[in-house]
Amino acid sequence: MFVDRARIYVKSGDGGNGHISFRREKYVPDGGPDGGDGGKGGDVIFEIDEGMNTLANFRHVRKYKAENGKEGGKRRCTGKSGEDLVIRVPRGTVLKESDSGKIILDLSGDNTRVVLLKGGRGGLGNMHFATAKMQAPKYAKPGQEGLELYLDMELKVIADVGLLGFPNVGKSTFLSCVSNARPEIANYPFTTLTPHLGVVDFEDVDGFVIADIPGLIEGASEGVGLGHDFLRHIERTRVMIHMIDAASVEGRDPIEDVYAINRELKKYNEALAERPQVIAANKLDCMTEDAAEEVLDKLKAEFEPQGIRVFPLSCVTKQGVKELLYCVRDILSTIDQTPVVFEPELVIQRDAEGEAPFTVEYDPAEKVYRVEGPRIEKMLGYTNLEAEKGFLFFQKFMRENGIIEDLLSLGINEGDTVQIYGHMFEFYQ
Repeated sequence: MFVDRARIYVKSGDGGNGHISFRREKYVPDGGPDGGDGGKGGDVIFEIDEGMNTLANFRHVRKYKAENGKEGGKRRCTGKSGEDLVIRVPRGTVLKESDSGKIILDLSGDNTRVVLLKGGRGGLGNMHFATAKMQAPKYAKPGQEGLELYLDMELKVIADVGLLGFPNVGKSTFLSCVSNARPEIANYPFTTLTPHLGVVDFEDVDGFVIADIPGLIEGASEGVGLGHDFLRHIERTRVMIHMIDAASVEGRDPIEDVYAINRELKKYNEALAERPQVIAANKLDCMTEDAAEEVLDKLKAEFEPQGIRVFPLSCVTKQGVKELLYCVRDILSTIDQTPVVFEPELVIQRDAEGEAPFTVEYDPAEKVYRVEGPRIEKMLGYTNLEAEKGFLFFQKFMRENGIIEDLLSLGINEGDTVQIYGHMFEFYQ
């Protein structure tokens, strides 16, 4: 089964917690803190698997989590780091953030193995918090949480040439006679659902990859039918071959078919409609010689002034096949051969401290300043604000992380109320 879309949840591993312990040895009555650091959480890595050509596996397994780091141990022992999670995908897979639809990563070109989400850092053990005034700290830092994402995965086939046309114009037949691809060929009432790739190796024509894109229908750019599912597969192609039914076997107007498809391309992505095109006027073997000549004259008069060459074609007799392939090869040789790789629109990373940033804002309705953020919430979790040393640690944290500075920039005055989760404080410098 060919599957070119999937939605999955991924999460990197949490860092292990720092450990709280003290030396307990004979003849060492006042052993210092020796709690070790937690291990790093595992990364989430995406890697291209050249043997895969579908996203079917991701329809059945939708949640992927890297291993968490282990807690630190006694005697300054660091916890074991979590195992990385490697997710293998077919070449051409594009990862998008589900909510925004923005591209995060394109697994093609040189992007063969990429760390998408880094695991959380391990927390510091209590051995790091000993000072001259606090020689027996009874707290350690918790591990950093891993990053998580909901991803929309899209497989956009990688081909040099896209083979376009309405259903039943002969695309599959053409692909089977010029390449090693063997698509199923039949007179379908609608269209085949699977893009087929073939490598063209036709006598002395240099090889290139051609994709038989499933037949389009009008309105495809708005998602009518399976429009978006089909159109995504031509985004990487550099040349388009428009296959038309020159004999009008299905009762279609071949000239209008070309314009209709170009309209759909332009609505979906204007850059697609500007790429080089050639027209393959197929099924000439179904017409008399005079009728075929008349249709070809009309097609050439309409499109060749626009710079679009028209080739007579018969996939049954192979008339015109070689000439068409030579032309496509010549066009490809003049185009930049750099693979089409979609640039990321969203970068998933932590701030300079490796944590998500905090927020400081004023609520005029409640007349309070609110401070929130994962780092602050964690700090409150391991700090005893009732103890003098704990409160001093809290004040130092607020100053060193720029929170006091941000409060002052918002215009806070002495005596104003600051709310930090469930805690309320009066502000004094």
